[in-house]
Amino acid sequence: MAGVLDSVNQRTQLVGENRLELLLFRLRGRQMYGINVFKVKEVLQCPRLTSIPNSRSVVRGVAHIRGETIPIIDLSMAIRGPGIPAEELATSFVIITEYNRRTQGFLVTGVDRIVNMNWEDILPPPKGAGKDVYLTAVTRMDDALVEVIDVEKILSEVSPLSEDVTEAVLSKNTQDRSASRPVLVVDDSSVARRQMIRCLTAIGLEVESKNDGKQALDYLKGLVADGSRITDHVSMVISDVEMPEMDGYTLVARLKNDPALKDLYIMLHTSLSGIFNRAMVQKVGADDFMAKFSPDELAERVMEILDRE
Repeated sequence: MAGVLDSVNQRTQLVGENRLELLLFRLRGRQMYGINVFKVKEVLQCPRLTSIPNSRSVVRGVAHIRGETIPIIDLSMAIRGPGIPAEELATSFVIITEYNRRTQGFLVTGVDRIVNMNWEDILPPPKGAGKDVYLTAVTRMDDALVEVIDVEKILSEVSPLSEDVTEAVLSKNTQDRSASRPVLVVDDSSVARRQMIRCLTAIGLEVESKNDGKQALDYLKGLVADGSRITDHVSMVISDVEMPEMDGYTLVARLKNDPALKDLYIMLHTSLSGIFNRAMVQKVGADDFMAKFSPDELAERVMEILDRE
């Protein structure tokens, strides 16, 4: 266990092409869950928690860690399971993560190990699982199912942010965009797709969306199968990085290496944080990068890009 905890910080500095490292953990029960190591800042024994008056029950309290006051979310409760009993807190763990410019801790009962995997082995949730499941992907490890939790969905429920573009930004939108070519949004999180679609339609744009890089690549190839130019069909692509089957970095590399698709303007829009993102953006040839999720920033950036044309 000590080896896993000590190595998380170091592992978060690693990047790979269409590969990821999952930190495996358990909630209440035998089911194994996973979270991308790039999201993890630290793993530690559950510290002393201070309760917050009038907070939601899923927030078990706050912890003071390395000079920060961090909310601690009971991950089992967040996915509508039973909470971790108070008497088990001392033997539980907290996974400190950074998502969408915010730091929070997830309370779990046990941390297992870190595994290195290929995104091709990470699959979308089974069809028929329903819209209310808290999963973005599943995979298998040691003949057992590992579920990758949709953290963006959890955070949108526990600590929702405004998803609307402000009037101040909308007032800058002086162009008639009704004739603009669609923007392609690629993200495995249904919450993230909804947020981006809401933002882009607010400034008058048509939006197509796909759940992962493979779907997006097949869609774009289909558009130019008749020999037409891709820029006649799509104005730009906004893609997440973390996605099953094909991640955003690999999608960008495939698009930029395809003569029929290389002229597409591609923005990576991700909850992943850190300098490594910008290095990878340059390596794979993406045109832009933005951290999730500010509707005003996204709207302004997209308008600026499209108005250059």
